[in-house]
This record gives sequence, C-alpha cells and structure tokens, in this order.
Amino acid sequence: MRHEFLAAMERHGCVGEHYGWVPHHLALWQGQQLVGAVPLYVKTNSYGEFVFDWSWADAYARRGLRYYPKLVSAIPYTPATGSRLLVADAAIRQTLVDCVHREVERLGFSSMHWLFPPPDEVALICAHHAVPRHDVQFHWRNAGYTDFAQFLAALSAKKRKNIQRERRLVGAADVHIERLPGDQVTDAQWAAFHVFYRHTFDTKGGMPTFSLEFFQEIGRTMGDQILLVLAGQGGRWVAGALCYVGQDTLYGRHWGALAHFDSLHFELCYYQGIEFAIAQGLAVFEPGAQGEHKIARGFLPVVTQSAHLLTDPVMRDAVARYLVQERVSIGDYVAQCLERTPFRAL
Repeated sequence: MRHEFLAAMERHGCVGEHYGWVPHHLALWQGQQLVGAVPLYVKTNSYGEFVFDWSWADAYARRGLRYYPKLVSAIPYTPATGSRLLVADAAIRQTLVDCVHREVERLGFSSMHWLFPPPDEVALICAHHAVPRHDVQFHWRNAGYTDFAQFLAALSAKKRKNIQRERRLVGAADVHIERLPGDQVTDAQWAAFHVFYRHTFDTKGGMPTFSLEFFQEIGRTMGDQILLVLAGQGGRWVAGALCYVGQDTLYGRHWGALAHFDSLHFELCYYQGIEFAIAQGLAVFEPGAQGEHKIARGFLPVVTQSAHLLTDPVMRDAVARYLVQERVSIGDYVAQCLERTPFRAL
C-alpha cells in the first residue's frame, strides 16, 4: 500500500477500464493538508480480487438487478492484509468510511467491498450495515529461528525429510539461485522474470496484468521493499519468484518457469522466502492465497477478512445469512487444518 506501487500500475496500464479496475480514490483534506485517503476502484468484474463473489453477481442477475459496477477498496491483484484507511489521525477513520459509503449511494452502485483490511477496520466498517466475510490463507511464522536448520528441527521427522529431499532435487538439477533486492535487479533480469510471470498466466488461462515497465519502475522507486529470486541453469535464467518486503512481513506474489524442474517451485516460492525472513528477522511470511500443500512446508491456516456493504436490502439480508454459515464452515476448516500441523509435539 505505497503510492509508488499504486501509481506505477496506473502509469503503465496495469489497471483501467480494459481490466475492470478504474481508479476512483478518495482523499480527505483539512485546508491544504491531506489527512486521510482510501484507495478505491470502480469494478466492472470480479477479477483479481481473491474474495470470490461471482455467485452474488449471479443472484443479482436472477432478480433482474445489476451487480456491476461496484466499488472496491483493495490493492489490485494482491491478497495481502493491510490498512485500507490511510489516516494522519485515527479519529477520522469513521469519517472516511462514511464518505466511501455515501459515494456508493451517490453513484448508485450495488455494493462496496473492503478487501483484506485488518480486524479493527473490519469491525469499524461493519458497525453500520456492512457484513464481515472470512477466508483462509496459509502463513509461516518466525519462532525466533536463527537459521533454516533450526526451523527444520521444529518439524516432524517426516516433514523435515521431505523438505530436505525437495531441496536436494533442486541441487541435483544443477540449478543455482540468487536473491536480489529490487534496486539491484537489471533490466535484463526484469525482462527474464516478466517472461516467467507471463508464462504462468498464459498456461493457466489468466491475464498477466503487470507489464515489464511496471516491474522496472517499482524496482527503481521501491527497490528496498522488493525481493526477486532467480534460478539459473546453463548460463540462462530459467525461473523466478517475486516477493514484497514489509516492515515485519514478507509477501510472496508471483512465480514462473520456462520448464519443469522437480521441486523448484517449492524452493523459490517457499524455502528461499523462509530463509530470507529468518535472515532479516521478519515475523511472518505470507506466500499468497489458498494452497493446503503449504501446511506440510511449515505454513499454518490464518483467517483473513473482508467487509461488504450491499445496497439492496433483500440481497443484503440473504448474503448476511449466507456469510454466517460460511464463517462457521471456515472455522471448522481451520480446525481440521491445524490437526495436520507439520510441527513436532513439544
């Protein structure tokens, strides 16, 4: 949630009408001083949100109502929890929420969606008609490990041996790995990573919205918060993974490879990130949305939240009833996942 990141997306066409993410930010001023802001986007689809509401859009259509456009506060294409109410003084947070919800009414939109705010903001937003929604991600937490070996020692023998085997397979493929801060990544390395990034979306039928120029710009403007992990073989780069570095959290975002290498995805997207987080003293590593396979590699379930304001009273009541049931299911799912903890009993 940095101006450099959001502005680069707008400058290089990563958001806009063609992707259904139209910037519509709200700013609150006292005289000449900016005292609050909310990143907002008018959405004409639900792509890149990671909080799935297509069934709600279908329900609207069956009632003869229009679901799109809607208003969303989020970091586009990024399922990372963080403040959506940017303020100089916490006392004005409610003012920002009220202004946003009035904007939904003024524009006649179906709904307002706050995606991945922290729990205190969810509580504030939901104090007036909005309803909370829960989902699950898998995060790694640093228990004060001094190195990767100490992390492995905390795992059960079976899980520890599996990770060691996966790392050996990467080494046996004669792949060398480099971790690079964003301000040390060359244009050629960004170009190689962008090929990997596009390949992942092309093979999975998605849209690679981030351009090469976007990556190159944020490498220059916020390089201290970027970690690029590249894998090379035979004198060329063959795979890469991109992470963002927060104050106490590492965020894994994108990955791609030119060919299949056994366990290389786990090495670049998980183990290199864990090693980096330990070395930098980071508390949490969030590798992205979904993925039960992460449990066996030291990532445990964490409940994430969103908040939703629907203007149609019938749909608002129906969705609220559904979300109560969904939250119960999410709680049961988290409990089941925790039963499969990879950590050995102490």
